[in-house]
Amino acid sequence: MARVSSAQRRVELVQAALRVIDRDGVHGATTRAIVAEAHVPLATFHYVFRSRDELIRELIAYVVEQEGRAAEGTLQSATDIRSLLRTGLQAYFDLVVSEPNREQAMFELFHYALRTDELDDLPRLQYERYHRTAADLLAAAARQLEITWSVPLDELARLLVTFTDGLTLAWLADRHDAAAARTMDHAADFIARFANPPTEQINQGAHS
Repeated sequence: MARVSSAQRRVELVQAALRVIDRDGVHGATTRAIVAEAHVPLATFHYVFRSRDELIRELIAYVVEQEGRAAEGTLQSATDIRSLLRTGLQAYFDLVVSEPNREQAMFELFHYALRTDELDDLPRLQYERYHRTAADLLAAAARQLEITWSVPLDELARLLVTFTDGLTLAWLADRHDAAAARTMDHAADFIARFANPPTEQINQGAHS
């Protein structure tokens, strides 16, 4: 039997934890429940993670990275900022639709951490990751299309995350795909207004 690397085992345990949290809540996501879900011995957990809290932190990083990758994959095909934003939002939304249990688990974890003294830094860390990922994507979009943003990148990133949070919660509540599509249209329209055109276009306009 091929040996599984520690990195792969960490991913498997994170994915198992997400399933357990969605099914049984954060309280039910004990170390034993997670290893049972992953079909690995308890010793394996303690070999790759120092504690359950370390796994929870890894879980947040894993989910945010997956969402960022989904949007990042749309960068190369865009020709204007509005279509890039809309396509990126769609890629994010498609991930939500394909794995709604994962999003529900993340919200469950967020609210649990708010009520738990030992985890009171997790909500802040979770949103710092969201904001950093959004800022990186917006910066990459600006480089790709040779534009600049008219407001600070961190403010725009917070705005984008606010849109995606609302989009996700509303869809989890009503599963209304058409309404979600309209929300994404409006969000792309709004954020695109903060884009300054490329310098070349500005110069062409000045000489026309």
